[in-house]
Amino acid sequence: MTGPLDRPVRIALDLLGGDHAPSAVITAVQLLAERRPDIALVLVGPVDLAAEHFGDVAGLRRVVANDVVGMGEDASRAVRHKPHSTIRVAVDLLAAGDVDGVVSAGSTGAAIAAAHLVLGRDPSLSRSVLAAVIPGLANPVVVLDVGGSLTTTAGVLGELAVHGAAYATVRLGIEHPRVGLLSIGVERGKGDVLRRTGFDAIASALADTPAVWYGNVEGSDVPLGTVDVVVTDGFTGNVLLKGLEGALALFRATVARDLPAAEQAVSEAIAPLRPDAQGGALLLGVPGVVVVGHGASSAEAIVSCVELAADAAENDWVSRIRACAAPAIVASV
Repeated sequence: MTGPLDRPVRIALDLLGGDHAPSAVITAVQLLAERRPDIALVLVGPVDLAAEHFGDVAGLRRVVANDVVGMGEDASRAVRHKPHSTIRVAVDLLAAGDVDGVVSAGSTGAAIAAAHLVLGRDPSLSRSVLAAVIPGLANPVVVLDVGGSLTTTAGVLGELAVHGAAYATVRLGIEHPRVGLLSIGVERGKGDVLRRTGFDAIASALADTPAVWYGNVEGSDVPLGTVDVVVTDGFTGNVLLKGLEGALALFRATVARDLPAAEQAVSEAIAPLRPDAQGGALLLGVPGVVVVGHGASSAEAIVSCVELAADAAENDWVSRIRACAAPAIVASV
């Protein structure tokens, strides 16, 4: 794909993915039919489920997949041994060119394993990572990794910095993104061995790029928008993301309890900050658009995930991110 599509963008949606599936996904489909008729949804799931809820929706394509990879299963093994699982079938459709992107709020490991197995790997990244965009007080912030790979190395952190900066340029239009490394203090030398060695690896990786190396940042810098890109390992990034979600939920509940008259106004003000509005995370490191939603995704969150996948596919983000990162990758070889 090299430019805007001359037809509706096609997104495969996992009907059985997520803690609240299929009800949340069904509601999301209904919302998308009203709000985004320009997106051609391809529903992947059991034939009776699709027929029961969407049998009278004209033009809605349905692809049968009667199996699912559970949250507690060994993802790599399950994806190989369950070729008719929803996530495997959805990614198969992407590989065949029958859809332009895939969305699932099911097992993150299964989505990544299916993408690796069917689509292959992007050699520009040692490990596939999940990149999320979080609203900040000053500006949106790209955070990666937020759960694609739970362990990492200093060298991989350098790769993440380059690709995170490229994502900020492609998606957010930031010509010179500021990149920070998440640590326990802003001073150089703070943090564990990974953070201390990662500091130098990131500085070296960004040396010949348009990105600006900011140095260490703390967790509080993320919602403040101190930088444009925050780099960390997948374990810490996932904890950070869920901590921010919990803090926002606590704030909203506290306002509703103590200032009930202001609750509606506050709810509207923080609506863009809710997890529902974030659109999940884009998987970087595979040659295709795969968006992974939070397991607890509501219908609104799934709508946002589909809209993210549609934007990524229509605007060729995956190829553009790799092209933007390529000079730094070549320089580091």
